[in-house]
Amino acid sequence: MPRTKGDHEARRRDVSEAVWQVMATRGFAGLTLRAVAAEVGATTGLLTHYFPTKDALVEYALDLLEQRTVSRPRRQAGEGLAAVRDALLDILPLTPEATDSNRIWVSSWDTALSDPVLSTGYARKYAQSRDRLTERVAAAQELDELPPGDPADIAAGAQAFVLGLVVQVLFDPAAFPPQRQVELLDDYLAALTASR
Repeated sequence: MPRTKGDHEARRRDVSEAVWQVMATRGFAGLTLRAVAAEVGATTGLLTHYFPTKDALVEYALDLLEQRTVSRPRRQAGEGLAAVRDALLDILPLTPEATDSNRIWVSSWDTALSDPVLSTGYARKYAQSRDRLTERVAAAQELDELPPGDPADIAAGAQAFVLGLVVQVLFDPAAFPPQRQVELLDDYLAALTASR
């Protein structure tokens, strides 16, 4: 019986989920055709239909990570400092899903740093994130909830703080459970507002 388009799409979804599971459990370095094939219960020969090379698999994995990151629900508490806080909370590994996403992002940095095209793309993504955060910081400054100063500098500092916290959480989750992550973020923001 010939395969239908629905069969192909279902298999593609299965492969996508397998790629995600391999990255979440083994990190980006553990992403191989053999590992994905084992996860999906297929042969590596079947997977080469989707990914003829390791580079194609890596490119697909990065696209999948970007899609999941963009489509993840975001907090929407309002404006000003609350909006800044929400943007930073959305980055933290506060749930198992967010932990998996962060683990994959961090493990992909090595690959991105060794590839000029990927490195440029990652730099652009982090710059776009800072730009969105800068807009929120500026709005909080207009409401007199954050001190005056260059909103881009404040946003860069906040991004650096939260990304550093992400790395610490991934290496020592027992020391940084979700409640402590939120407390540390709130302490950081309180220190910013105290300098008004």
